[in-house]
Amino acid sequence: MAVATHSAGRPVPGLSYTQDGKLVSDEQICEWIMEFLAGEGASYGYRKLTVLLRSRHGLRINKKKVYRLCKRMDVLRPQRQLKIKYPKRLANNRVITDSNQLWETDIKYGWLHGEQRFFFLMSIIDVFDRVIIAYHIGLTCESRHLVQITQEALMKRQLFDKVNKPVIRSDNGPQFISH
Repeated sequence: MAVATHSAGRPVPGLSYTQDGKLVSDEQICEWIMEFLAGEGASYGYRKLTVLLRSRHGLRINKKKVYRLCKRMDVLRPQRQLKIKYPKRLANNRVITDSNQLWETDIKYGWLHGEQRFFFLMSIIDVFDRVIIAYHIGLTCESRHLVQITQEALMKRQLFDKVNKPVIRSDNGPQFISH
């Protein structure tokens, strides 16, 4: 026994209108789409095909209808895959019981009205006691500045030669990996 499928929404009318109000069947539209794909629109997707149908044949047609027709004819191009440029990972949830176990870097910026430019404040904060250990204020904020204030923080807390150094965490991933 076959189960009848029920599709939601109104039924497909099977025709469209031109700007003049004339009726055009879906078969004719499919024929035009195939002509475009055989010629200049070989690499076009359904959105560009919609623009071509509107401009060349004066159709009042929606991109969703062109998508449905292309899908029915099995001429849709494969969808492009987005490439993740860096690994997205969640930070480890840590239990902090003492100072110098976890440090956090933070970047803030402001506007210098007189000079018409931005300034940056990068700081290293001890998560346990919420003290700013080292900071950098300047017109640029680069990785070399982070290295410099990390060395300053290690010297201030006398951890430069120790084995158990603090973990440094940052919420500023996009700033640190940008090109």
